[in-house]
Amino acid sequence: MKIKMVNKILKLRYLLKLFVFIPLIFYFGKRSYIAFDEGFYALQARWILEKGNWTIPLWWDEYVLDRTIGLQFLIAKSQDLFGRNIFSAYLPTTVASILMLFTTYKLHEELFNKKYAIISPLILATTYLWFDYSHLATQDIIYSCLVTIGVLALVKIKSKNNKFYILLFGIWIGLAFMMKTFLVFVPLLSLIPYIFFKKNFLFIKFFWLGLLIGFIPFLFWTFSINPYLDKNIIFYLVEKFNFLSSKNTFTNPFYYYFWNVPVTFLPWSFFAIIGTTYNISQSKENKYILAFFPLILLATLSIFSTKTPYYTLQISSIFSLNTYIGIKYLFNSYRYSRFFIFMTSKIIPLFIFSLTFTYYFFFKDSINLNTKENSFIILGLLSFGLSWSLIKHKNSFKEILITLIIGPYLFTSFILQSGLFTDRSRELREKMEYVSSLDLVKNQTIMVDKKGINNSRSQSKIIRISLSTPKLGGGLESINQLKKSELAWTTDLKTIKNNDDSYEVIYENDVLNPWKLILKK
Repeated sequence: MKIKMVNKILKLRYLLKLFVFIPLIFYFGKRSYIAFDEGFYALQARWILEKGNWTIPLWWDEYVLDRTIGLQFLIAKSQDLFGRNIFSAYLPTTVASILMLFTTYKLHEELFNKKYAIISPLILATTYLWFDYSHLATQDIIYSCLVTIGVLALVKIKSKNNKFYILLFGIWIGLAFMMKTFLVFVPLLSLIPYIFFKKNFLFIKFFWLGLLIGFIPFLFWTFSINPYLDKNIIFYLVEKFNFLSSKNTFTNPFYYYFWNVPVTFLPWSFFAIIGTTYNISQSKENKYILAFFPLILLATLSIFSTKTPYYTLQISSIFSLNTYIGIKYLFNSYRYSRFFIFMTSKIIPLFIFSLTFTYYFFFKDSINLNTKENSFIILGLLSFGLSWSLIKHKNSFKEILITLIIGPYLFTSFILQSGLFTDRSRELREKMEYVSSLDLVKNQTIMVDKKGINNSRSQSKIIRISLSTPKLGGGLESINQLKKSELAWTTDLKTIKNNDDSYEVIYENDVLNPWKLILKK
């Protein structure tokens, strides 16, 4: 009886730990998409459901063959099961976020101990980059979650008898390939030193069985799509990879990640750098994961021409663990502990309070934010600064950790509930809610004049407009294809002016510009 009670209490403790993350993950207010990349994938998922084509990603009735359909499939299936709403579109990312936090927790337990294991996922959840992408309907969090699972499986492999984790290490590779194709080889390459340290588990049949299981979704999709193509889908994916490897619009200099990573990992960047540096000099096997893995990965990414901030999400869990180590090292250091306390309790709060003051008196009115958004920003900044100002030299390590976490936790929670990271196209959403309420528009299919999708600005607008259009029709080569009483989004003012009696502008607004809603009389 007592054993059962203990088990129930332990399970309750796990649930309470999950409860802590709710303000950082869940937002139930109104949402809106950004155009790139989540709007692109959400629109493709919509066409999967409407057209019933679960095989080939579409873009205005044309095949898109430079990427897999993993994310679009997950979004479409989520909306198929839980309703065609925006919350369902974000559900795959939300589930992956929770799983990644849990995996980070287990990594902390495995590499250090159970004590303070909750700290590492809390650090992860309050970093700018992870927090940002955990509220975007893209592949990046899902892919990064799979990489983190792979790292945990590798760490868990203690011998050839750990068949489950050997199997799991094979499975994640195939699933990650379905998300990001050849990018999966970057973390694999970066893990080679640790794989060699683990000796010959790659030659065990369970690894290859796991690899096969993981690649089943990709193989099934390949066999389904190839009959429609003039060459194997793998050639199109290779072409995309070659494009990303060569000079393109996402090309950045080799030192890009030297400044980008510290910025995107705020407010924990300094501690993460200290922790990573400390782990390099350690003789324990942990250094292969905590130091060599992220550094090799960053070096590999730096070689590629294409460099984007979200590529580093796959090592964000590791940086969170290193942040914990960095804080612990500074706290225990006779040389640096006073400097550490002085910077965190005096300089940083002073900077945050100054930033809050400057924003409130000089920039608040010039930035297009509503009262709720401004209030939550200010409350978040003040909470952050006040929390860290309470750090004292006489505090215990546990007290230091709690006080350090509270500030970013409150700031991140306030920012999330403000809608800044969830209702990113608020003005456009509000205008489209009005358009959808018009009697002429209700229950009417609205077409899109594809001729107007000729630059990034017009494409960005039409993606978000299309996602907010209740009944979206197909694409038109020209508005001359419109039939009597049909509606369409267009940018073609010239044709409208030349045919005054044929078309009527139903709605236009600066927010939706250059797109206008027209009716064929």
